[in-house]
Amino acid sequence: MDYERAARAVADTLLSYKTDESGWKVCRKSNDVIVSWRSSSEFPGNVYKGEGFIRGSPLKVWECLKPVPNGLRVQWDNNVKTFELVEQISEDVSVCRTVTPSAAMGIIAPRDFVDVILVQKYENGTISSNATNVIHPSCPPQPGYVRGFNHPCGCICVPVSGDSNKTQVFTFFQTDLSGLLPRSVVDSFFPSSMAEFYSNLAKAVKSFKNL
Repeated sequence: MDYERAARAVADTLLSYKTDESGWKVCRKSNDVIVSWRSSSEFPGNVYKGEGFIRGSPLKVWECLKPVPNGLRVQWDNNVKTFELVEQISEDVSVCRTVTPSAAMGIIAPRDFVDVILVQKYENGTISSNATNVIHPSCPPQPGYVRGFNHPCGCICVPVSGDSNKTQVFTFFQTDLSGLLPRSVVDSFFPSSMAEFYSNLAKAVKSFKNL
C-alpha cells in the first residue's frame, strides 16, 4: 500500500472540509468550541468539525497535539489511552496505533485504530495532523479491542493574525466505531467528546509551562 499517497490525500480532504461551509449543522456550542456535523461521503455516518481558539502559540498548542509516542496528548486527552508507532514511513509520515478506553458509561467498549498519519507544515505557520485508517501486516486486530476505522480526520493549528499567543484549532472526526452500537449513542458521543477535547486542550496548554 502507498501509505504516503494516502496520507497526503487526507491533507487535501481536510483543507476542503475547512474551506467548504456548505451543509454543516451546528450541534454543540460552548465558550471553547463550535461543533458542527454533516453526512460523511466516506462511510454511512457523520463527519464532525470543531472550531475554537486556544490561548497559546501554534507551536505550543501543537506540542500538546502532535501524534508521537510518549507525547503529551496521552496525558490530557481522555480518549487516548495509548499511542504506538507501528512504522515510520518517512520524516513526516507514520503508521500508528491508537487505543481508546471505554466510553459512554461503558456502552462503548475499548477500541483500537491503525492509521497512517501525515504531519504537514505550511508557509504561513499552520501545522496539521492528517490521518486515515490503513491495514498494516504487523498490526492485526487484537483481543480485547474492537477495531475501529478513522476516515479522513485530524487537527489543524492556524496562527491568529496580530496575536502570536492565540491559535485557531480546527478538528475533524470521522470515525466508524464498529460494533453494534445504537446510532443515538454514536451521535451523542462525538459532540460531547469534542467539547471536552477543546476544554482539556486549553487546560493542557496553560498547564505545561515549560513549552
